[in-house]
Amino acid sequence: MSGLLTANYLEKVYAGFLGMNAGIRLGAPVEPTEWTPEMIQDVYGDIKGYLKDYKTFSADDDANGPVFFIRALYDDAKNRELTAEDVGRAWLNYARDGIGMFWWGGEGISTEHTAYNNLKKGIPAPQSGSTEVNGLTLAEQIGGQIFIDSWGLLFPNDVRKAADYAEKAASVSHDGNGLYGARFMAACISKAFSAGSVEEIIAAGLSEIPQDSTYAKVVQAVCDFYRAHPDDFRLCRQYLEENWGYDRYPGICHIIPNAGVCILSLLYGTGDFARTIEIATMCGWDTDCNAGNVGTIVGVWAGIGAIPDHYRKPINDFIATSSVSGYLNLLDIPTFSKSLALLGYKLAGEQPPVELAASYKEEEIYFDFTLPGSTHGFRTDFPFKTFLRHNGDHGFRRDGSLEIFIDRMIQGEKGKVFYKPFYRREEFNDEKYKPTFAPQVYSGQTVSMKVFLERVRGLEFIVTPFVRNSFTKENLLLEPVVLMDGEWNEIEFIVPETDGALIDEIGIMIESPSPLDNRGFGKLYLDEFHVSGKGRYSIDFSKQAIEFMCVTPFAHHKGQWSLEDGKMKASSTTDCASFTGNYYTRNVRLKAAVLPVKGQHHALVFRAEGILRNYQVGFDGENQVSLIRNDFGLEKLISVPFAWKHDEEYQFELVCEGAEIRFAINDVTVVAFEDSRYERGMFGFAMNEAGEALISDIFVEEL
Repeated sequence: MSGLLTANYLEKVYAGFLGMNAGIRLGAPVEPTEWTPEMIQDVYGDIKGYLKDYKTFSADDDANGPVFFIRALYDDAKNRELTAEDVGRAWLNYARDGIGMFWWGGEGISTEHTAYNNLKKGIPAPQSGSTEVNGLTLAEQIGGQIFIDSWGLLFPNDVRKAADYAEKAASVSHDGNGLYGARFMAACISKAFSAGSVEEIIAAGLSEIPQDSTYAKVVQAVCDFYRAHPDDFRLCRQYLEENWGYDRYPGICHIIPNAGVCILSLLYGTGDFARTIEIATMCGWDTDCNAGNVGTIVGVWAGIGAIPDHYRKPINDFIATSSVSGYLNLLDIPTFSKSLALLGYKLAGEQPPVELAASYKEEEIYFDFTLPGSTHGFRTDFPFKTFLRHNGDHGFRRDGSLEIFIDRMIQGEKGKVFYKPFYRREEFNDEKYKPTFAPQVYSGQTVSMKVFLERVRGLEFIVTPFVRNSFTKENLLLEPVVLMDGEWNEIEFIVPETDGALIDEIGIMIESPSPLDNRGFGKLYLDEFHVSGKGRYSIDFSKQAIEFMCVTPFAHHKGQWSLEDGKMKASSTTDCASFTGNYYTRNVRLKAAVLPVKGQHHALVFRAEGILRNYQVGFDGENQVSLIRNDFGLEKLISVPFAWKHDEEYQFELVCEGAEIRFAINDVTVVAFEDSRYERGMFGFAMNEAGEALISDIFVEEL
């Protein structure tokens, strides 16, 4: 394959993913069918910006799918061609049963819910999404095209490959026109990297689907209408209502009417990013899906500079997703864009630019602010005096930094500038798709950053590193640093202990002893923000809460999980599991107190790469302990006798180093085994049958 735009490929990917999220968030408030175009116009008029203010952007299915279904390329199709079954495994491994990821509207109603149940029953993809299994109505709902944006971003200018991979991914849940929609949208995104016009993009999409399909016919019909009436998108929307409307197609949200809106908004938007997503929203029907798809296309085509600040700034480079991994759910958009670009180079058989490879650290937090306008989610609690924006010129090694403009600060005033490595429910306006979080920063890790001071007037500027305790909301302050003016200052510290609570802010507190007649005025530039090293922390359940239907900081898969007398209670009538921790943890010591109440299986989970890829060790049947490997099926690696009983608390301790696995109960080693299938992952707890247990006193030490 050739054609990767090495000069701006990463930037185009970044623009496409930002554009997708801007479109989704613009359209989401008017998605329900009660919002007709007439109602939207009556309430909001000619839309020119977000319809609602959101504290923090969280994903729905339109963003969750593009983020997690491509993990099939990391987990299975690492060095071979992708198959539909690979993507089906990603569904089962990252989507919790009945919560998050996509719409759980019921079997036979929600296409995705139905396909997920098919996969659980052992019906593999693509049969899981086929017309033969699910019927044509479910097969041709809109989901076929709303999860595929990443495939177009991974294959710039290779429309056939983008379409082929999108079809394989979509076939997990869709068929017929549902697959044509996947092929069309992925091809359009791929072509947008080099196309000379919107019409050329649409033509590329059409080239990848059967010309006699209903999908191709609605695309062509809108194109013909646009040529005859190029000045009134509402007239075209009326044409769609009369000839291609919801009344003509069965199901909750059919793909064909919405495909018409996508083409309409692309054409009448004439390549203008803002106008394109605004028209898609004003047309009604599935507004977040349609605005999201065209947002990706036009984001790539027009570039990052074409996304207006009033659409970009509220995103602040962050989206909260809804998988089983609370760590991965904290999605920094520049970092994710780099991961996509690196994967794109790999799939193309090309070497990535040295700067790109060096700027991405998969297993660590590393922000270098080189992407235009990037902020990496940084915030301030004092915007009146500390104003944040991206600076494209001033950087430590390369151009780009976070500029902190300080406006006349006086003694006694303090402003925090920080990154959030963990979120609470209070940060969100609604429940959305139930995002859950595991912190990205832990006690014992090392934080470093470069800070340049450009003082205009006033006395010295002092920065004090801090982290915030999520339970007490207390700022834990470290050693203050008096900044040297006109040079880069390196700040480094060890994250302090939080005594069983979590850390939800990490950054610097800025102050100046300047008096009223010589107020502090100037700029700080922050670059190369880096969190590395091994964590050592505890989880005290008396300091946790139930948020988004989960006990913080866990993500639950089946079962009922609650807090009871400073412990986490697990209760289930089936198998269940719960996960937390750094997704990239390798060698680790885990401790927990486990009190089995009912049932015969109570286990620690470790090195979990997802719901169906992990190890489990613990009680497994009467008077027995087992080490189990879960690889889309449970395999007992070793079982040993151990007399245990219900209603008695046991101290579990696991040490996992390399291939060596050691498990002790009450300080007595019970299992010693070697296995190298999984090298890293989350930890948690599992019951592989009905049961009840209480878990407490969790301690984690990365080795």
